[in-house]
Amino acid sequence: MNQLEQLKQFTTVVADTGDFQSIKAYTPQDATTNPSLILKAVQKPEYRPLLEKAIANAPDASIDAIIDNLLIAFGVEILEFVPGRVSTEIDAALSFDTQATVAKGRELIALYQAAGVSRERVLIKIASTWEGIRAAEILERDGIHCNLTLLFSLCQAVACAEANVKLISPFVGRIYDWYKKSTGTDYQGADDPGVQSVKGIYQYYRKFGYATEVMGASFRNTSQILELAGCDLLTISPDLLQKLADSDAPFERKLVKDDAADIEKIAIDEKTFRFMLNEDAMATEKLAEGIRAFVADSIKLKVMIEGMR
Repeated sequence: MNQLEQLKQFTTVVADTGDFQSIKAYTPQDATTNPSLILKAVQKPEYRPLLEKAIANAPDASIDAIIDNLLIAFGVEILEFVPGRVSTEIDAALSFDTQATVAKGRELIALYQAAGVSRERVLIKIASTWEGIRAAEILERDGIHCNLTLLFSLCQAVACAEANVKLISPFVGRIYDWYKKSTGTDYQGADDPGVQSVKGIYQYYRKFGYATEVMGASFRNTSQILELAGCDLLTISPDLLQKLADSDAPFERKLVKDDAADIEKIAIDEKTFRFMLNEDAMATEKLAEGIRAFVADSIKLKVMIEGMR
């Protein structure tokens, strides 16, 4: 049994890609996308027709509307290959606008439903800002489930759980990147700060009985993945899925639901959230950097569409 098959015994495996052709080989349960992955995909010849169709089907539509249709087109195609859910991301430019995020989330779900996809198969992906978490709280009450992304700290995770968010995506690799650059240390195994962050969030959720699912994301190597075996879900890029499939080395489950962690409960409100996030230099920097990068890739996609009209 290869490592990917072993991992599926402990954890729900999710494919982190806009390249739905590559999904078939690894039979993941769910799939996630983001603006950077969609931009990368539409530059490949095999996905160009999706972009061309989205433009041709709405010649008089706004660029934003065309992008929404493109996101739905990718999501519908991906759902042909996964039995579970697809995560579709809201424009990161809305990360600090609660009402606009709520409106966009409702629009995307309406587009999916018009395409014959039930809302149970879609997660609306939102940046884990205070405003984004509040938007997710509203959407969850509407029965629209959310995936809170760009999550780097416990305070973000606690706020998401208190808002009854369906799922969070703590970014293992980006945390590792920051600490490696900051300290010059190439962290390995259980010493990896990204791994430790997700373990801490998982233990906190289990201790206090939160239903929010934890999905480790943004991996740099298979060691990070295997250290989180037992996490609710792990979203993994195709290249790392292949490395897991190519190895038969055995490994053990690392996270279990009955971990008795000595953790104090955090009373989270907006002031506490903002102060705790501000005190965490890594989380503050990586959240801002992630939003900027997603916005930049969204702008590149808009420019590409404008040039094709």
